[in-house]
Amino acid sequence: MAEAEIGVIGGSGLYAMPGLTGVREVVLETPFGEPSDAYVLGSLAGRQVAFLARHGRGHRILPTELNFRANIYGFRQLGVERIVSVSAVGSLKEEHKPLQFIIPDQFFDRTRHRVDTFFGEGLVAHVALADPVCPEMAHVLEASCRKAGVVGKRGGTYLCMEGPQFSTRAESEVYRKWGMDVIGMTNLQEARLAREAELCYVTVAMVTDYDCWHPQHDSVTVDQVVAVLLKNAENACQVVKHAVADMPSQRGCSCGSALGNAILTDRAKIPAATRRKLALILEKYLAAGERAT
Repeated sequence: MAEAEIGVIGGSGLYAMPGLTGVREVVLETPFGEPSDAYVLGSLAGRQVAFLARHGRGHRILPTELNFRANIYGFRQLGVERIVSVSAVGSLKEEHKPLQFIIPDQFFDRTRHRVDTFFGEGLVAHVALADPVCPEMAHVLEASCRKAGVVGKRGGTYLCMEGPQFSTRAESEVYRKWGMDVIGMTNLQEARLAREAELCYVTVAMVTDYDCWHPQHDSVTVDQVVAVLLKNAENACQVVKHAVADMPSQRGCSCGSALGNAILTDRAKIPAATRRKLALILEKYLAAGERAT
C-alpha cells in the first residue's frame, strides 16, 4: 500500500510543510544513495503527502551536490504518483514581479555537472520530454494560486543554470534575448527524472527578485530579498494546500505510461544488476515483454 500519493519538494525558504497532521519521518535508502533528508509524511487536506526539503533542513546541499535520482526514486518508493516542486527563482522579464508565482511549461538546460537519468549500465531508454510538465497538475496549481490570492501565471520557460554563483550580467542579458522567463538551479533534473519514473511533475516558481539584468538590481538589499523569500514560502504553503485538496483522485494524463515505448534495449540483454536496481519503475514492462515471448 502506498504511504503517500502526492509529493512536495520544498526549495529555498520552504523547509517544512505547515498543516500536516499525523506527521512521521521516513529515512530511505535508494539504489542511488541517500535523498536530501528524511521524507516527512502526513495528511494534508485529507490526502496523504510526503514532503522533502530539497537542500536538506538547514539548507546544507548545493544545487550541483543534490542527489536528484535518490530524491525522485525515494518518492516512487513511497508510492507517490505526483510531485509539486516549489522553487525560488529570479525573474528575467519585467512582467514577472517579486511575490508572483510562475507555473512554467518548459525548461532550458544550462547545467554542466549533473547526472539526470536513471538509465545506463546496459539499459537504454529515451522518454519523450517535449512537454516536461504535467498539464493536469499545472491546471490545478493555476487555480490554486487564485484561491490563495496569489498572482500565478501559467506558462513560460524556466532556465536551469549550474550555480552556485548567480549569473553574470552578460549571461542574464543573453537569457532575456532568448525569451526565458525565470532562472533557477534545480528543477530541470527533477522534471527529467520524474518523467522517467512515470511521475507527474509541476513546478511552482516563486519569484524572489529580478536577475542582475534589472537596472535596480544593485539597490535591492539582502534583507529585502529574505523578506520576499519568507512571504513566498508562506504563500506557497497555502497554494500547495489548495492544490492537494483539489488534485483529481485518478490521473488523467499520460505521465504514468512514459516508459511504454521508451525502452530500446533487448530485454534479454539487460544486466541482472541493472534490472534489480530499476525494478520499481521497469518491472511492469519487462514482465509484460517476457510474457509476450
